[in-house]
Amino acid sequence: MRPVALLALCGGAVAMGPVPAVADAAAGHHAKHRRSAQHHSKKATSKVKRSPDPEGNGGVTYPPSASASTQTSTALTGGATISAGTSAPPTKALNKSVVAPVGPTGATGPTGSTGSGGGATAPTGSTGTTGPTGPTGPTGPTGVARILADGEAVAPAGAPAAVREAIAAANQLIGQPYLYGGGHKSFISQGYDCSGAVSYALHGANLLAAPLDSSQFESWGAAGRGRWITVYTNPGHAYVDIAGIRFDTSTGGDPGGLSGPRWRPLLASNKGFQARHPAGL
Repeated sequence: MRPVALLALCGGAVAMGPVPAVADAAAGHHAKHRRSAQHHSKKATSKVKRSPDPEGNGGVTYPPSASASTQTSTALTGGATISAGTSAPPTKALNKSVVAPVGPTGATGPTGSTGSGGGATAPTGSTGTTGPTGPTGPTGPTGVARILADGEAVAPAGAPAAVREAIAAANQLIGQPYLYGGGHKSFISQGYDCSGAVSYALHGANLLAAPLDSSQFESWGAAGRGRWITVYTNPGHAYVDIAGIRFDTSTGGDPGGLSGPRWRPLLASNKGFQARHPAGL
């Protein structure tokens, strides 16, 4: 079919008669351009390599478009616009973050040993050495002297001679009056006080050479109680225990409340007095 000349008049077209010379020239010109386009298309296509698409597009390539129009398409992977006539492979989304691979879980460490309740018990310390044994106290008399109805006393059987002699000497003063200071200057007196009476009994057993007052008795003999004879003294008074009975001038503990040199039961307490005794007794 031969080309015809068209004239656009106000939106309409008027067909004109065929122009043979112009039509032939136009046909030859278009055929030449078609051959040139096909040549460029094959050349461009041969330069495009097909490669696998990592996003799963099957290796599709995008050659330049032969159309001059400005068609646009939206990329499937990033929302980017690709203009027609441009060869652009599909791109990854720009905002897609790359996640690093998770490393393997480390091996579980060994379980620690279970602690015991509290520290180790310390060893028991050694027992300290036993201290030295104290001195043995005096043994009491094997028997106790008896006080008779007349006021005199009888020494127990088996008592040492000095004990029997002291009791016998004290019996000689029973019934004598109390006299302050009596028996201090001499063992022979009209009356006797506490220390004078004690001095007389001890002198009868050869345990004292001269009379002593109560203050002087604080340094007589040995300290502490004796087995058979013990003198209890302080600066104001003195009395003597012999074989379990007491020889005293005080009324304290006397059954009849009498004063003067007499035999009396032992006192329950000797508090406030120093105890002295003759050596060996």
